[in-house]
Amino acid sequence: REMIKDGLFKKFPMQAVFGMHNWPGAEVGTFAVSPGPVMASSNEFKITVHGKGSHAALPHNGVDPIVVASQMVQAFQNIITRNKKPVDAGVISVTMIHAGHATNVIPDSCEMQGTVRTFTLEVLDLIERRMKEVAEHICAANEARCEFEFDRNYPPTINSEAEANFARQVMTGIVGTDHVVAQEPTMGAEDFSYMLQAKPGAYVFI
Repeated sequence: REMIKDGLFKKFPMQAVFGMHNWPGAEVGTFAVSPGPVMASSNEFKITVHGKGSHAALPHNGVDPIVVASQMVQAFQNIITRNKKPVDAGVISVTMIHAGHATNVIPDSCEMQGTVRTFTLEVLDLIERRMKEVAEHICAANEARCEFEFDRNYPPTINSEAEANFARQVMTGIVGTDHVVAQEPTMGAEDFSYMLQAKPGAYVFI
């Protein structure tokens, strides 16, 4: 993205762009390429749940933000299984939860963070909107409140058909048809996606 902002395609005009990603675990001597989405968008979220601290033996005097956050973690998976189409790929992973400093104290707040991965911006829009709605409504139902932050890092890496087919022809000429395989999409992410938004091209695995 920064190279593009710096004028890459103005300083060096080009019709198409190609990139290669080493892919450990693939058979030595093979290439993989396919048109369409091959790597996912990468996005991060941070949700801070504000409750009301109290003694752990007197939970009725407070609003437990950890309980509220736990409900969110479960509810977010309903977005994946019940809000988006089953054939559309999407991942919501809560990877960090931080709260409290003592075993006998319910804390005032709880922070959780994680990642969202999708192959399309439409699914990403849906997930971000529903996560915010779910978080705010679960808080409201529990007399808590939350701060919802969602940062979009890398867009999906989407190979254009003509350039992917061209890359396949070149690879076939190097290693033969049997060693050029279909590129299985991965939920990993790649900033080459910004270049593919600006120019047609293909990102391939070796």
